[in-house]
Amino acid sequence: MRRPLAALALAALAGCTEDTGSINIFTIEDDIELGQQLHEEILADPDTYPLLDEADYPEAYDHLYAIRDAVLGGGEVEHTDDFEWNVYLIDDDETLNAFAAPGGYLYFYTGLIRYLDAEDYFAGVMGHEMAHAALRHATQQLTKIYGLNTLVEIVLGDDPGLLADIALTLVSLSFSREDEAEADEASVRYLCPTVYAADGAAGFFEELLADDSIEIPEFLSTHPSSESRVEDIRATAEELGCDTTLYEDADYQAFIDSLP
Repeated sequence: MRRPLAALALAALAGCTEDTGSINIFTIEDDIELGQQLHEEILADPDTYPLLDEADYPEAYDHLYAIRDAVLGGGEVEHTDDFEWNVYLIDDDETLNAFAAPGGYLYFYTGLIRYLDAEDYFAGVMGHEMAHAALRHATQQLTKIYGLNTLVEIVLGDDPGLLADIALTLVSLSFSREDEAEADEASVRYLCPTVYAADGAAGFFEELLADDSIEIPEFLSTHPSSESRVEDIRATAEELGCDTTLYEDADYQAFIDSLP
């Protein structure tokens, strides 16, 4: 891994307060390597993360890539050119979930895709997960969890195995309410220049609110309430003057039909 010079890292730390929630000692290269290490852990645990092979489901992945490229093509996603923005499908129809790893690794459960009624809603969720990676929320949280002294050891190379341990922490990492609100706002901003309704993420939360048959997914358990998120997302779209009309040419059912 390409490390920042120790002198530069220590100089940066000298200007930090004890509250590490708003700083990030990790470099972009660190984000990428952490994402790679986490992906290797996911590949090594197919029982927990049954990834769909692109070779077996090319149509599903083509559709997934098209949505990803549309969001990135809007020109609003931070680190568009720094990250590869790898996207993966997890074969689990019982789980309404999606998550992002540092460096632009994005994972979407088939249960989430089947649950949603419009491609715009899925694009909104994708934009939200992209925002977590692009705004580097995970490594900000790791900076806060591990503390600056531990991370200095990583920078100085005193404990080579520590980075692998930190990568494992990402599996159970929860984002703060502030991170979630920021990701919601970013999702609107990312979708605003695209063919998708800029408030697509709000459609996902509205479907949850209207469905009494399911429990709120675990990955939303620490988030702001769905009601307030719908209001905030819609308000952001209005403030930015974004189009909120659903993309009429989208064939989301074809995406669903291409899944196993």
